Amino acid sequence: MTGGALFVAVFVACMVEAVEAATIVLAIGTARHWRSALQGVGVALAVLAVVVAVLGTAIGVIPLGAFRLVVGTVLMVFGLQWLRKAILRASGYKALHDEDAIFRRQLEAARNAGEERRGRVADWYGFTLCFKATLLEGLEVVFIVVTFGNDNHRLPLAIGAAALGVIVVAGVATAVRAPLSRVPENGMKFVVGVMLTAYGAFWGAEGAGAAWPGSDAALLWLMPAIALFALLLIALLRGKRGRDVAADRARTAGAGTAGSAV
Repeated sequence: MTGGALFVAVFVACMVEAVEAATIVLAIGTARHWRSALQGVGVALAVLAVVVAVLGTAIGVIPLGAFRLVVGTVLMVFGLQWLRKAILRASGYKALHDEDAIFRRQLEAARNAGEERRGRVADWYGFTLCFKATLLEGLEVVFIVVTFGNDNHRLPLAIGAAALGVIVVAGVATAVRAPLSRVPENGMKFVVGVMLTAYGAFWGAEGAGAAWPGSDAALLWLMPAIALFALLLIALLRGKRGRDVAADRARTAGAGTAGSAV
């Protein structure tokens, strides 16, 4: 994997997760207490940094074959989950991710929640919600950072890409003070899902003892093949949804006509 491809994969994945966390942090900061919200984010980032340090050291001592088999399997799970959501949203079977709607729901919940102070945290509700959001969204990124960085011996580059993704999202969110609804999140999830699935399949097969034709060059056809297959699924599902909608309308119209006749 080239340094550029690694940087792009980690950077885009981190941006997607950061956008979702930023929406919750903005809602809490706007409705309640900015300091408590940022305290929650800071503690979560510190925990994630420790996880990266521990996992980075531990993974380095695992035999390469076993490492790639386990990591490949987990990356495929992540990638297929992201692809599944992107396919369902693009085909109309799942609602598009609406950061504005999520922001409004979080804002209303934050305004209705009670207030509680614990130690130096003025707003415990805001602190815990921002901590959980940042930690949960960050754990997937941490795994991607550690696995991609360790396999390619470029952990500092992967960490830098993740940090830049967080900085970009945080900077834009701070500047506009609004959810980043214009970010093409579904498209980004599709791209990252393709990359994670491809690398998961590649590393998992190598870890199991298989050899790819052309070695690393196999990724040059594996990623486009997965992307084309996913696009084909989107087209098929869109066609099916169109037929289902047309059939429902026909049944409704038929029922209405029968009712009028009676």
